[in-house]
Amino acid sequence: MALSAKLQMRQSQSLVMTPQLLQSIRLLQYGHSELKAFLEAEAERNPLLSIQSGTTAPSDQSRGTNGASNGHAGFSGAGSSSQRPRGLTSTSDFTVEDFADDRSSLFAHALQEARDATRFGPERAVGESLADSLDASGYVGAPIESIAVEQGVAVSFVEEVLARIQAEASPAGLFARDLKECLAIQLKRQNRYDPVIGAVIDNLDLLARRDFAALRRLTGEDESGLLEILTEIRALDPKPGHAFDGEGGEAIVPDVVVTEDPDGGWQVELNPETLPRVLIDKTYLNRVGAGSSDGAEKAFLGECQQSAGWLARALEQRAKTILKVATEIVKRQDGFLASGVTGMKPMTLLTVAEAIGMHESTVSRVTAMKFMATPRGTFEMRFFFTQAIAATGGGDAHSAESVKHRIKQMIDAETLGHILSDDDIAAILKKEGIDLARRTVAKYREALSIPSSIQRRRELNARRLAS
Repeated sequence: MALSAKLQMRQSQSLVMTPQLLQSIRLLQYGHSELKAFLEAEAERNPLLSIQSGTTAPSDQSRGTNGASNGHAGFSGAGSSSQRPRGLTSTSDFTVEDFADDRSSLFAHALQEARDATRFGPERAVGESLADSLDASGYVGAPIESIAVEQGVAVSFVEEVLARIQAEASPAGLFARDLKECLAIQLKRQNRYDPVIGAVIDNLDLLARRDFAALRRLTGEDESGLLEILTEIRALDPKPGHAFDGEGGEAIVPDVVVTEDPDGGWQVELNPETLPRVLIDKTYLNRVGAGSSDGAEKAFLGECQQSAGWLARALEQRAKTILKVATEIVKRQDGFLASGVTGMKPMTLLTVAEAIGMHESTVSRVTAMKFMATPRGTFEMRFFFTQAIAATGGGDAHSAESVKHRIKQMIDAETLGHILSDDDIAAILKKEGIDLARRTVAKYREALSIPSSIQRRRELNARRLAS
């Protein structure tokens, strides 16, 4: 078999994730607080850039303004898909404070913690990606390998940066990858992590079952020592990210406002407070550019101008995309707006994506940490996505949220002599045309933080005796 060298031409297509494309994807995913933190950091790096609230017009006539355009879309009646883009109008009976809810930004805090623990360059970029991936509990939600690929660095480099941030970030446990690592980080900060407590942390399932016999065999500790360790672990915070959900934080500012249309249907508007304006200081640019003969300085100013222009276009596209997705959600969940949870329809990311001609991942990013103010309250946009529950007899499917609501209604109406088991609830739902297995009833009940029928009977009996 003869071997020979040959030259061949091959044509192929591939998606190159440029830094700007990657940043555009992140902008789409950022909520209001996250976007604000990102833009403030960009303004610090770019001397030509300043950020103003979307409700404030620029006062300096020398500035060139580019920004996210205010948007408004509406449709009349359920099922209509017509959209009428126009300038955002405000109504006298609406204020953002009416829809505000207390919340501090986990992302903004984590981003600052990551920046404080890293140096400029690849370290900083990896730290920002780690902060961007945190879930609501404060855990790193993306695989280390994917962050390494995204940033073009080795996995070991990402792990080194992560370890440095974990050692310095506050509160302790932030940036952990799972519960075990979260607890271990906190114990190490307290100089309490040793092989014995490490073995207990590695076997949390045994601790949860209070299987002290197995733990004694693993650690060599007696039961009193294990109880002390249990007390110590209970004092730790298993979800440090939740510290940013409570009172005293920033108010939730809805990205989209839904109001009743006088002509029927619903009006969908972007909230101007979440539409920042990118301002480019042309006076400074012209003055510095004209007075400089340094080629490197002119190149830097050119890069700054190009970056600011791109950012303005990206923000405008972000606003248009949010409005488009929100309009489709309102169109499909007209029943919820009209009659509450019982009127909610099954809806998935894929069905919305196909309806508006976007990729499912884009819709997922748009609806993450974006809030919609409606006459029924303010909800995260992902609240409106709910799986379908089959109907008996081939009728229309029911949404999971409406079924949960019905389960809660039944349990709220219980009396001491008539406590419903999960099987009872499943049977009633089936008579009402909802085909739900007993184990699914149990899962929904637990998701609503409702105890079992045995526990509910005991609680009702205790209240009766106490009265």
